[in-house]
Amino acid sequence: MDLSSLKPNEGSVKNNFRVGRGHGSGNGKTSGKGQKGQKSRSGGSPRPGFEGGQMPLYRRIPKRGFTNYNHLDIVGINVSALDAFNDGDEVTVETLIIKGIIKNPQDGVKILGNGEISKKLNVKVSAFSEKAKEKIEAAGGTCEVI
Repeated sequence: MDLSSLKPNEGSVKNNFRVGRGHGSGNGKTSGKGQKGQKSRSGGSPRPGFEGGQMPLYRRIPKRGFTNYNHLDIVGINVSALDAFNDGDEVTVETLIIKGIIKNPQDGVKILGNGEISKKLNVKVSAFSEKAKEKIEAAGGTCEVI
């Protein structure tokens, strides 16, 4: 077998449908757009969501609240989850993913103060709660915001 003998599968490749190329093609003259009217014109079609002058759905349904487009999705992890590491390890977002503690770090990782920690760890993540920072440092570890 060589490259010159390769062919696409049967029926997978079709010729483009060319409209407006005479009566014999079956789609000449009006090119399948019928006679007159808005949709037969060039560029003539109402915008998406237009309902013929009726109040469109996106304006009829109630709007509530406020969506902040600048918010950050921070993943929270309790201090107790860090006991999965060995004494003296360095804890980063990458090592948390490898250990399976988090799947998707999104916009950052924050260590929260729930639970206890008994190992000395060097933790480097986006944020710490006050309680978590106290517990990590009490165990002999260090906290670094990256």
